[in-house]
Amino acid sequence: MKLRWLTASLTILIPMSQAQEAASAPTAVEAPKPESKHFKVDQGTKIPVSMINSISTKTAQDGEKVYLETVFPILSGGRVIIPPGSYVSGTVTNIKRPGRVKGRGEFYLRFDAITLPNGVTRDFRANVGSLDGRAPEELDKSEGKIKSEGDKTGDALKVGEVTLIGAGVGSLAGQAAGSLAKGSLIGAGAGAAAGLAMVLLSRGPDAVLAKGTTLEMVLERPLQFDEPDIDFSSSMPRPSNASGGPLPSRRSNSGLGTGSRVPRT
Repeated sequence: MKLRWLTASLTILIPMSQAQEAASAPTAVEAPKPESKHFKVDQGTKIPVSMINSISTKTAQDGEKVYLETVFPILSGGRVIIPPGSYVSGTVTNIKRPGRVKGRGEFYLRFDAITLPNGVTRDFRANVGSLDGRAPEELDKSEGKIKSEGDKTGDALKVGEVTLIGAGVGSLAGQAAGSLAKGSLIGAGAGAAAGLAMVLLSRGPDAVLAKGTTLEMVLERPLQFDEPDIDFSSSMPRPSNASGGPLPSRRSNSGLGTGSRVPRT
């Protein structure tokens, strides 16, 4: 009987002891996960971009899409955040055709989104900060409006050319009638009137941003990216040419030396 009682007691006490040891043992602490780094492109950052398609007040409609790509890397915290070749989409608004008396075309360009080479996309807002110096269009920075060049010189030339033609025709008519000077004056007056009518009936130059035009975007608000967003290790490579090498990047020829030629692919 004593042996059975002792065995039963041990059977009860051993599990209780094991339970107490388990309760008193320190619990394993999970290692904290490393926090993802954040990268920010500050408000006011200037981002050079190049036009992929063309836009003109002659053919464009309000709401038409514009496509551009970045041409210079943007860095933050020692990392490339926006690589060259990132795509930017925009919209043309408030299109105005040039008039017949005050002949200047104009439109606004709104930037909507940027897509990095790895497919990460961010909506954003930016102003046009500057235009390619080779472009004849003008930028009204106070309003963000892009205007076509003025055509006062062209208007003057039109009037002058038609005036000379009229004077020549009048001289011939006056010579035939025996009054060369009078014929010239009448012809010049008629030519000037015809030239002025031509100017009033014709439109001024349209505002155009041609394919390849470089302009500068200025961020209106910061862009935020996490570290996985700027992992470009698996990004697809740029298209290659027929010889198997990478296509030359689209760059301005302004950096070429005198006499340099752009190689043909």
